Amino acid sequence: MRLIFGENMDISTNRNGYQIMPEELRKIQLVQLELIQEVKRICQKCNIHYNMVGGTMLGAVRHHGYIPWDDDADIGFLRREYEKFREACKTELDKEKYYFQDCRDTVGYRWGYGKLRRKNTEFIRLNQEFMPYEQGIAIDIMPFDNVPDLYLLRKIHSFICFFYRKAFWSVVGRKTEKNALKKGVYRLLYLIPEKRLVKGYQRWINSCIRLGHTKQVRILTFPTPKGVYGYDRKWYTELQLYEFENCKFPGAKDFDGYLTVKYKNYMDIPPIKKRKIHPISRLKLLDDMSK
Repeated sequence: MRLIFGENMDISTNRNGYQIMPEELRKIQLVQLELIQEVKRICQKCNIHYNMVGGTMLGAVRHHGYIPWDDDADIGFLRREYEKFREACKTELDKEKYYFQDCRDTVGYRWGYGKLRRKNTEFIRLNQEFMPYEQGIAIDIMPFDNVPDLYLLRKIHSFICFFYRKAFWSVVGRKTEKNALKKGVYRLLYLIPEKRLVKGYQRWINSCIRLGHTKQVRILTFPTPKGVYGYDRKWYTELQLYEFENCKFPGAKDFDGYLTVKYKNYMDIPPIKKRKIHPISRLKLLDDMSK
C-alpha cells in the first residue's frame, strides 16, 4: 500500500487538486471492480436485485468495461432492494476489507445515496477534506424511489428533490460557491441541523414509498437530464447480463432506451475536454491488489 500526494501539495490551499495518472486511474477502477463483485456476492446470497446504472452501464455497452477515463462506478437498486442490501451489509459484508456508508448510519455523511468503500485506501474529494467521515475508494450505491404518475405532482416532486439535494450539498456549497447569492442560500440551508435534515429526508422517502407502483423512479438527490422527471421502472426490473471487465453484471435489457434518455447519443465518444473525472486532493492506493 502506498500514499500518494501531489507534488508539494498543501491541501488547505491547493485549488487544482491532485493529478491522477493513467496507471493510478486503472488501479482505482480495479478496486471499484472488487467492490462491485462484493455487491454481487452479497446480492446473490441474499436474493437482492441490483443492476448497473449511469456511466457503468454506458461503459458496459460501449466499452465492455470501464469508460477509459471514468473514476467511479454506479450500482442501482429499487428502494426495497436498497434497504435489503443496507441491512445485509450489517451481517454479510466483509468488514475486514469494506465499509458501507449511508446518511442514517454515518455521522456527517450528507448524500442521499450510499457508498461502499475499500478500507486502507483514500480518495479525498477536493474541497471535502473537512468532511468528518472516511473517504476510501468507493462505488455509489443508488436507491431509486417512486415518482408520481401525474405531471403536476412530478413537478412538485422534482422541486422537493432539488431542495434536499441542495440542503445536503450546503455543507460544501457554503465554502466553495463563487456566486454570492447562491453562497448565501447555502449558508441558510446549512443552518438546518443535520439530524433534522436526515429525518426529514427519511419522511420524504417514506412518502415516495406510499405512492405505490408508479411508472417511473429516480434517485431523489441526484439530478436528472433536463425535462426528465424519472426513468422507466422496467429499466430496473427487466434485466440481462452484460460483460464488464471480463465479469458479468445485470443491466437494463432495453439498454438503448435507458442510455438514450440518460445520455442521448450515447455511442458518440466525447471530445477530450469533456472527459471529466472527480477532482481530488489526496489519493491512497493498494500496491498489492490481492489484499
